[in-house]
Amino acid sequence: MFVLLPFSLLAKSSFITPMEYATSLYKNPRGIGCHKCHGESGEGRVVAKYEHKNEKKSFAGPPINSVSFNDFFISLNVRKNGMPRYFLTQKEIKALYFYLQEKKREDGADVK
Repeated sequence: MFVLLPFSLLAKSSFITPMEYATSLYKNPRGIGCHKCHGESGEGRVVAKYEHKNEKKSFAGPPINSVSFNDFFISLNVRKNGMPRYFLTQKEIKALYFYLQEKKREDGADVK
């Protein structure tokens, strides 16, 4: 019994923190990272500028760091122009939302 106790304690712990998992998921959920279009902290980002029929236009990923969890969840599960479908699990969506909230908290702490 005592011989197995250390193994059972180790089995319950993870080798990466929730933030490390969330960061890796944000940077590369299924081949292209969220940060490429939405910025490092979900603040939004211009992805491309172009000209169409002599009119200057841009394609941007909107800010996602201030949306509610419900809106975030829906956005990841509804087809949108320019947004790839990642087919994320509920656990992965929660991890991504956690990442955005932590980055927002960290960025707010840096402002002081």
